[in-house]
Amino acid sequence: MLMRTASQSLTEQLAAYFAERIGDRLLAAGTRLPSVRQCAEQHGVSPATVVAAYDRLLAQGLVEAQRNRGFFVREQRVAPPAAAATSPSLAAAPAWRRQVDAAALMRGMFQSGSQLPQPGIGVFPVDWLAGDIVAAGVRRVTAGQGLKALSLQYGDPSGDPALRRALSHKLADLSVPAAPEQIVTTVGATHALDLVSRTLLRAGDHVMVEEPGWAIEFARLQALGAVILPVPRRADGPDIEVMARYCEAHAPKLFVSVSVLHNPTGYCLTPGSAHRVLTLANAHDFHIVEDDTYSHLAPDHATRLCALDGLQRTIYVSGFAKILAPGWRVGYLAAPTDLVERLRDTKMLTTLTTPALLEQAMAWCIEQGQLRRHAQRVRTRLDQARARSVKLARAAGCSFVSEPAGLFGWVDTGVDTEALALRLLDEGYLLAPGALFHAGRKPGTLMRINFATTQAQAFWKVFERVRGAM
Repeated sequence: MLMRTASQSLTEQLAAYFAERIGDRLLAAGTRLPSVRQCAEQHGVSPATVVAAYDRLLAQGLVEAQRNRGFFVREQRVAPPAAAATSPSLAAAPAWRRQVDAAALMRGMFQSGSQLPQPGIGVFPVDWLAGDIVAAGVRRVTAGQGLKALSLQYGDPSGDPALRRALSHKLADLSVPAAPEQIVTTVGATHALDLVSRTLLRAGDHVMVEEPGWAIEFARLQALGAVILPVPRRADGPDIEVMARYCEAHAPKLFVSVSVLHNPTGYCLTPGSAHRVLTLANAHDFHIVEDDTYSHLAPDHATRLCALDGLQRTIYVSGFAKILAPGWRVGYLAAPTDLVERLRDTKMLTTLTTPALLEQAMAWCIEQGQLRRHAQRVRTRLDQARARSVKLARAAGCSFVSEPAGLFGWVDTGVDTEALALRLLDEGYLLAPGALFHAGRKPGTLMRINFATTQAQAFWKVFERVRGAM
């Protein structure tokens, strides 16, 4: 029986329960573990706790995941005595290391079982999005023979021409000079970042990334074999002295930056810092990819590297998943003229083309002003949500490291947020502990909260109770 008052978290207890049964041969090799829902009901825990426990068993090599089938007990090989004597014990392994990681945050984006708002996820709740606008766009482009025409042929490898023209006009409003020919559409902003990395990097190349930074970006670059060089992010921009030292010692090929509404701090780049970064890039011949995922939420006249550089050695990346329709997966990049063909070739090698139907519908949303009006409504609603969330967080004993802005807050809890995240996972809440936003998983007391999903007093009461018990 799992005990909520035990020294071990429910996740640890559940994982230990299955590990013991596997070790005692009560669960033979090939046995299928109960489904997440069944296990949650049997043990009286949340589905998130079951997923975390199964992840732990997976990391320990006790089970294997089979696509669309579930988790199965692996055949256990007995280690030789010498190896067994020097292996770390199950209890010695940090419980959070496998449960609350970049993959956990991504799973949190796709889970539909929990009815609780998830403080750690990086997206808006569904009711903030624009299903009616999306539906109208699709109806418009599929009217008459439109659906048949769009379905029976591949689209333009660079992306739908109408969308690229609309994006060119949109970027001009941000002072980013991008002709339609410099734009390549992608399957979301993450795909755009991946295309840039695959085009410009080889395994072993050095990449400068802002720290704290996007956990999934760290994981993605590491999976490609890149060597990450973390650059501290300040209120005005990246630490230019650290960047200069990296340039002298490692000759990095790329710098990845979120200039506007930086994730997780909410910082915005200043003009002075932007000029220093561009001067360094010119002197040491590296490219800059500017991730402007949160452009729809940004303040007017925000400073962007791509605007100041004119897309000479900068590459602009953005998309619409955060603000409009995650399921559409429509993103794009704008690049220097001499890189566009290489980026398009990489796109064709990975996806051939992107769906013309969705891209034409998105073009309609932009051209008709639907996206602009929706974004304004979201900004107004987010301002209200942020004010309430900040008030609740401070009442719960938290402080903000940076001035609250945009979708995220960078919060100091006063306790180890890795341990806190694991405890709250048992309560059904997914947190984003500060360690996730450091390439080396630097422990600490910080966490990122989503202002749109932390307005409920119920969460903060649970937060206070769990933190107080630590």
